[in-house]
Amino acid sequence: MSARTATRRSFRTAAATAVVATVAGTVLMPLSAYAAPAADNHDALKLAMSAPVPSGPLTRGGATETFELTATNTTDKASSFHPWLLLHGAGASPLGQSDVVFKVEGVTAPATESSIGQQDGEWQGLFRPAGKPGGEGFEIPAGAKMTWKVTIGLGKSYPTTNGDFELKAASYSGEVAEGNTASLTFKTDPSVKTGKLETAFKNVGDCKGVPALQCREMDLTYRLTGDGAFKTALYTSLGVNFGSNVKVPNLQLEMLVNGKWQGVSTADPYNFVLPTIPEGFSAASGERVLHLRTSFGPNTDYKKATDVTLQASVALAEGNTYEFSGDETKFQLAPATATTSPSPAPSKSATAQPSASPSPSSSTTAAAAANTNTKATGATGSLAHTGADSNTGLYSGLAAVLVALGGAAAWLGARRRRATRV
Repeated sequence: MSARTATRRSFRTAAATAVVATVAGTVLMPLSAYAAPAADNHDALKLAMSAPVPSGPLTRGGATETFELTATNTTDKASSFHPWLLLHGAGASPLGQSDVVFKVEGVTAPATESSIGQQDGEWQGLFRPAGKPGGEGFEIPAGAKMTWKVTIGLGKSYPTTNGDFELKAASYSGEVAEGNTASLTFKTDPSVKTGKLETAFKNVGDCKGVPALQCREMDLTYRLTGDGAFKTALYTSLGVNFGSNVKVPNLQLEMLVNGKWQGVSTADPYNFVLPTIPEGFSAASGERVLHLRTSFGPNTDYKKATDVTLQASVALAEGNTYEFSGDETKFQLAPATATTSPSPAPSKSATAQPSASPSPSSSTTAAAAANTNTKATGATGSLAHTGADSNTGLYSGLAAVLVALGGAAAWLGARRRRATRV
């Protein structure tokens, strides 16, 4: 099993791992450093947020708004406070750190430093006593309160696919009593009809002219609902799981480009990278379709049919690269029992043809992905022309928050996944 595969699998199970590292200026501490507060101050706080000033919608790169956040200790014992502002419901695209302006100043609280985190791809604002390490909280005496002035706004890069959002104030260490969180809704201008990126496997079936189960053909489709367009290219990874394990699976993956099947090359039999969708993908782009087929190569160790699961995961190619859309399909695949090769023509279940594709070079090449409604340009991916009998291998300052939700491994897995793309 490759390191990438191990990372992906541990990411999916969200295994908690104690790690000490430094990433983007933020120290990641052992999980034990962020245990829930003691029972004597658990659920001790009540939060309140004042109306933003000035009122009115936020514009990209425009004026900011401020409000006061107050934490009141309703008990007769001192309580810690680890503030956590979560941004919800903005739209189809994950948010990067520069997409939202965020600053916090103490009013009746000690000097304060703020930072932006991104667990599970979400934008999250955090703050702590100035000069203290990440994960350090404030200490609020019994019956006392502390107030901060919070500044919020939209960066120039705020995605056009995103609009109004809710900002919820809470604690990542359980100090706020149930029902005592607070929230504000911020409107944006222009108003945006938000949607989502829909990714789906369709038309899964046997390849034409090939014995049943020896070759499977399918479409992988993308469609954006709502307004706006993605400001960066979209990256798709295709993970593979098998119903039984062998030393050499030798799975072959191919994509139809200009009526010809081209192999998707990889050194990792459990992961493939598909051609990127260029920036600017929108609802007006229509449904984008990749025609794929898969089979076992002649050197596979599989001797009989086994279950195969393909999982497509889509992320922004840069910035906040958390995988935010995807789909999976499961089918049975058997090794070839004769010299019959898959037909170069797609079956009736996958009839749409790519509109354009660069010519492959003598080595692994970039090729355009299919799009049934618009011309696909600028897509990149690891493609190499191959036949069915080919032996070619086919292939942030938020650790405390992560622990509170049990998501440390997910966040670390996402960072490792980004590193493997280089």
